[in-house]
Amino acid sequence: MSNKKETSRVGIISLLASSTTLICCALPALLVTLGAGATLASLTTTFPQLIVISQYKVSISIGTLLILSIAGIYIKKAESLPCPIDPTLRNICLKTRKRSKVLFYASVIIFLSASFFTYLLPGYI
Repeated sequence: MSNKKETSRVGIISLLASSTTLICCALPALLVTLGAGATLASLTTTFPQLIVISQYKVSISIGTLLILSIAGIYIKKAESLPCPIDPTLRNICLKTRKRSKVLFYASVIIFLSASFFTYLLPGYI
């Protein structure tokens, strides 16, 4: 039972970590790319912490990559564990695994898109 909770928590933590990468790094790059510099200026005026956080974008990205790697290992490990024989508990087990996978893949997509807008796209513009 605790292993199911762990994989669910790992999925949620990976989603939160990749979302922080999106907020700190990709959002400003995306706004500047779209020509919304005034919106970015307004956003940093409202939330001045974005400037401080964006100074650590490499560390945040590395930490997020580490968290996503650990989450991927946990989710892959949970696939090989057996589910209970009871049909109700088995369905809960399978739903939890599926939900964790969806959260993980959503986190990876968010992280990759944030990394693209932060590190790759500015080099081409």
